[in-house]
Amino acid sequence: MSNQVKGFAAAIVAAVCYGTNPLGALPLYAGGIHSGSVLFYRYAIALAIFAVVMLVRGERFAIRPGHAVKFSFLGAVFASSSITLYLSFHYMAAGVASTLLFVYPIMTAVLMTMFFHERATWTTTAAILLAVAGVALLYRGDGAVRLSTAGFALVMASSLSYAIYIVSINQWENDMSPLKFTFWVIVFCLLSVVAYTWLSGDTLQLLHTPAQWLFAFQLGLLPTVLSLFFMTIGIHLIGSTPSAIMGALEPVTAVVIGVAVFHESFSVRLACGILLILSGVILIILKGKSKAKENAAATAKSRGGIPDHHKL
Repeated sequence: MSNQVKGFAAAIVAAVCYGTNPLGALPLYAGGIHSGSVLFYRYAIALAIFAVVMLVRGERFAIRPGHAVKFSFLGAVFASSSITLYLSFHYMAAGVASTLLFVYPIMTAVLMTMFFHERATWTTTAAILLAVAGVALLYRGDGAVRLSTAGFALVMASSLSYAIYIVSINQWENDMSPLKFTFWVIVFCLLSVVAYTWLSGDTLQLLHTPAQWLFAFQLGLLPTVLSLFFMTIGIHLIGSTPSAIMGALEPVTAVVIGVAVFHESFSVRLACGILLILSGVILIILKGKSKAKENAAATAKSRGGIPDHHKL
């Protein structure tokens, strides 16, 4: 399997896992657990999982002081994205919030173009437009109902924070394994959540029922451990913008969860929205494969026309 295929596969898994946020958060909210406590359990459980896996694999935990500064920034940015998204669930339906969150690929592409001179290709632009059109169709509310201004602002802040997080990872070259890298992001993310909870005047609430612990574990595993781990792999293999566009599968996941778990209706409009989003994703994948073939051909030509995998 080529690095290009691995990168797209990792980004797709990350997007699907991240789209499961409402699956655990909403039942905990319904049980009276506030946002700060929900996020604390999410990241504390994720940190424990990463620590156990690192110990089993014999990974070293030590990092350099300079890395700690960078990790503190990444952790704070990712925590900001999570906090604002979870707060938005109090102002609008989680499905709508998860759908609006998808503006982050556009923010990612704009940041890469403005600050890092990444060329905006027609393929990338077309993929973003297809995905955004699909997201617009996934909006299931009545058009006459005005979205909460506070909720909308919170989701936009979450999207921008997530875009900054993705771009920052892409610009940081290091030799750490994705496992160790993500572990330290989670460490500083958890510290940021604790600071937010303390500053907001909330206290940590205890989980009382097995169901609450199960929902908290789901939040720690799927949208945190697996999503962050695979997103890190995807960004390093295919870059920030393609990885962000794969995030189009997040609102698709939200729709599937809504239909399968919460028995929401599935309309032609939803089907069209999903098809548009998948079209944008497929367009980016085909572009990536074409670029990989061009790079392989150029490398083979520069080395005498013999591809590396045919050399003895």
